[in-house]
Amino acid sequence: MAVGAVGVEAGHGSPLAYGGELTFNVVMTCLVAASGGLIFGYDIGISGGVSQMKPFLQTFFPKVLRRMADAKRSQYCIFDSHALTSFTSSLYIAGLVSSFAAGRVTRSLGRRGVMLLGGALFFAGGAMTGAAMNLAMLIVGRMLLGFGVGFTNQATPLYLAEMAPARWRGSLGVAFQFFLALGILIANLVNYGTARLEWGWRLSLGLAGAPAIVIFVGALFLTDTPSSFIMRGKADLARSALLRVRGASANVDAELKDITRAVEAARSSEEGAFRKLFADRQYRPHLTFSVVVPFCHQLSGMMVLTFFSPLVFRIAGFGSNAALMGAVILAAVKFGSLILSTLVIDRYGRKVLVMVGAVIMVVCQVANAWIMGVQAANGPIPRAYGVALLALTCVQGAGFGMSWAPLIWIIPGEIFPMEIRSAGQSVSVSTTLGLTFLQTQTFLALLCRLKYATFAYYAAWVVALTAFVLVFLPETKGVPLESMGSVWERHWYWKRFVGDGRGRGKPASSPSAST
Repeated sequence: MAVGAVGVEAGHGSPLAYGGELTFNVVMTCLVAASGGLIFGYDIGISGGVSQMKPFLQTFFPKVLRRMADAKRSQYCIFDSHALTSFTSSLYIAGLVSSFAAGRVTRSLGRRGVMLLGGALFFAGGAMTGAAMNLAMLIVGRMLLGFGVGFTNQATPLYLAEMAPARWRGSLGVAFQFFLALGILIANLVNYGTARLEWGWRLSLGLAGAPAIVIFVGALFLTDTPSSFIMRGKADLARSALLRVRGASANVDAELKDITRAVEAARSSEEGAFRKLFADRQYRPHLTFSVVVPFCHQLSGMMVLTFFSPLVFRIAGFGSNAALMGAVILAAVKFGSLILSTLVIDRYGRKVLVMVGAVIMVVCQVANAWIMGVQAANGPIPRAYGVALLALTCVQGAGFGMSWAPLIWIIPGEIFPMEIRSAGQSVSVSTTLGLTFLQTQTFLALLCRLKYATFAYYAAWVVALTAFVLVFLPETKGVPLESMGSVWERHWYWKRFVGDGRGRGKPASSPSAST
């Protein structure tokens, strides 16, 4: 029997076997933990708007201002500055570095402890960027923010996946992306409100400390997850935590028994988790999707558009304030689309959202490429087409908001068995942050060279990656974490790697397993 399918043969693998209700405690616990998404979201939304504020550019990037005044320069290229993109991307290279250590730190301190650490780092980074006097101070502050993002992005999705009941794991897991989208919306509103102030950019950057306070103070009142307690030898605390979030009517002993079995199976092979993930055949599907899922998220094109939407709208002919308002509208639409995904993700499953979101994004990206290519060929885009560009971008954002925006956090948080869960999440977060760094560092240069074809470039990636996911990713809705191995064992392709269907899996013993 493969590791991760312990609960099925023990007789407790069904979500209904554990019983229990969607309690007030589990909802509040997951919402407080998911508020860590505010940290990441605020930073995503704040950098693009600040990057087009004239006082900010005059202080740190005067060459960009001179390009903006040059009538002969292509509008696609006025923001093509490696120094300017380093302001945004430096956070993500720091997050990438911290994510390598986050898995080990998470196992030692627990999910809650890492969230506290991430909140403290983010507060320090927000204070430094808001008070920056030179470019070096600005970049160092951004890197402190990145360390905080690396730790919180590692711990929070795992916390949500391990605390949420299997039947509602998708809906509660969306809460992280819900707060992330809320952070983006708040950041764009802050940018719009501060853009007219000479020191407005300092206020925008310094307010990054506010979501850090929310997650830090909130985490002080949280309990750690039962899995984390068991991994650190605190069985009594694990049972108390499980009883608190499942309610008195739940069969917490049965669920705790399955969790304990999964942890015990993992503990014997805990050392070398990264080596196992990369070298052991039975973890081939987990390794594949720890990389593929971040690629789907990043190469949809919506992430860089979220970062740089005010700059893209400026290139399309919007004025400064109109570009900032366009970014606010886009953030609001994405935020609203998450409500829809929360309602349907555990009813229709993950793959339905992937397919619907992909169709919406591809249609809108091709249409935007046509508008930018044909209508902008002879000068500024006519007003009607500018409005159409904004509307299509918002619809594209809605498609992303109901699909890969939440799934980037939900799928990696639920597919990994206990013995490689922290390592797998580290790989997923590292891949996401690494791609974010590459995207933010190169997008403006790509836009300068491909111009309107940039939209078609991302549409092609969406088509290719969606096809791969629909063929190779099994549906995971409603499956308990301890039983996830059986999903891979039944898959037409991955069963040759996982389980004993063809005698190629590397089984792990279980006290109750009878094979």
